[in-house]
Amino acid sequence: MREQELIVYKDFSDGQLLKDMVCLMENYDRPDADRESLRSLFYKCFHELLELAGHFGFYGNLWHCYLSNLLVNNENSYSMACEIVGEVEGTINDCVLHDIVIFKELYDYDFSDMVKTLGIDDFGLALDYTSSKRESKVYNTRVCSRIVDLAKRFNENDTPREMKKTLTAFYKDYGVGKFGLHKAFRIVHTDDGANIIPITNIAHVSLDDLVGYEDAKKKLIDNTEAFVKGRVANNCLLFGDAGTGKSSSIKAIANKYYEDGLRIIEVYKHQFEDLNDVIAQIKNRNYKFILYMDDLSFESFEIEYKYLKAVIEGGLEKKPSNVLIYATSNRRHIVSEKFSERGENLREDEIHFGDTMQEKLSLYNRFGVTIYFGAPDKKEYDRIVLELAKRAGLDVDEKKLLELANKWELSHGGRTGRTAAQFINYLKGTGNV
Repeated sequence: MREQELIVYKDFSDGQLLKDMVCLMENYDRPDADRESLRSLFYKCFHELLELAGHFGFYGNLWHCYLSNLLVNNENSYSMACEIVGEVEGTINDCVLHDIVIFKELYDYDFSDMVKTLGIDDFGLALDYTSSKRESKVYNTRVCSRIVDLAKRFNENDTPREMKKTLTAFYKDYGVGKFGLHKAFRIVHTDDGANIIPITNIAHVSLDDLVGYEDAKKKLIDNTEAFVKGRVANNCLLFGDAGTGKSSSIKAIANKYYEDGLRIIEVYKHQFEDLNDVIAQIKNRNYKFILYMDDLSFESFEIEYKYLKAVIEGGLEKKPSNVLIYATSNRRHIVSEKFSERGENLREDEIHFGDTMQEKLSLYNRFGVTIYFGAPDKKEYDRIVLELAKRAGLDVDEKKLLELANKWELSHGGRTGRTAAQFINYLKGTGNV
C-alpha cells in the first residue's frame, strides 16, 4: 500500500490508525513476519475502530467510515477550494486523483486473507457494526449520517474517478472539516492562540417558533440574506427587553441559512483580544461567518469594547467580506454611562469631556442595523400564550388559560415571550390546568 505517496491528502489528525492498518496489509503474509506482534497490532486497530464508532457515532462498515471521515475532515488546497462552490479547474485535479487511487485501494481492501492468516475470527463485527444510538461526542446525528452515507456511496463507485466526483460533490454540498460539518462554534484560548471549537448541540429553533415580532424578524432576515448571497450587509445589534427572543432569533438564522454556507461563532467579551486571530482563521474560507456576541454590555470601567470597535471599523486591515458581527443586548447604549459622568466632577477631571462621551456612544453607532425587541403588551402577550398552547396541543378553556397565564407572569418576570413559553412548558410537564 502507498499511503506515504499521498500528495494532497496528508497530515490526518487521526492518521496513526491508517499507518497501522497499512503496516498490517504490507506485512501480515511475509514469511518472516512476527505473527503475535501483528495479531496484537490488529486487535489494537480493531479496538480503535470500535472507539471511533462510539466517539463519532459511526455504524455499518467502520473501516469505510474511518476512511471517509479522513477525507471529509482534511482541509487542503483542493477541499477548501471546492467547499460550497464545487469543482475547480487545474492540475490540482490530477494530484487529487492520484491520491484517490490510493484511497480506493484502501477502501476496497479485502481483509479475508489477513484475518485467516492471523487467526482472527471476529473482525466482521467491525465491518457490519450496529450503533448503540448513544450520542456522539463529536458529531450530531445529522452530521454522522452524512459521513456514513458518503461511505456507502463510495462503495458504489467502481473507479477512483467516480470516487473523486462523489467526494467533490460532498464538499460542495456540505463543505470540509469542522466549518463544513457544523453550524456553530465557540472559542477556546490556548497557548498557540484562539482555537475555534464546534458546538454540536445547537438548539433546533426556527424563526416561526418566535411568535410576533414580524417586522424585527424581517429586518434580520433581509440583512442576513443579503450577507449569504454576497451582497452588501451590515453588522447587526438586537436590543431590547430580556426574554423577548433576541438570542433565539440568532440561533434560528444559524439553522435557516446553514445550507447557504452561514456559520456562527460565539464570542464572549473577555475573548475580544482573540478576535483578530479568529478572523485570520476564517477570512479565506468560502463560508459566511457571523461573530455572535450575546448579552453584550460594558460597565464604564471595562475597556474591552475598544477591541470590538477596532475590529468592526477602524483598523488598518479591512474587515473581510465574509464576516459580520451580530450582537444582542438588553440596552441600546452598550457601554454604561452614569449621571455622575455628566456632572461637574468629570468636567473638572476630563479636559475633553465631549470626546469621552462620543467614544462610549460610537460602539452602538458602528452597528449598521439595529433591531428593537420590546416586551409585549397584554393583548400581544395573550396572543403569544394562545399560539404556544395551540402548538403544544393543550386542550384548555381559553379564558382559564389566559387567567393562569396572567397570574404566572406576575410572579415570573413580567410579560415576555420567554415567560409565556415557560408557562406553557409548565402546563405540559405537570398537567396542572
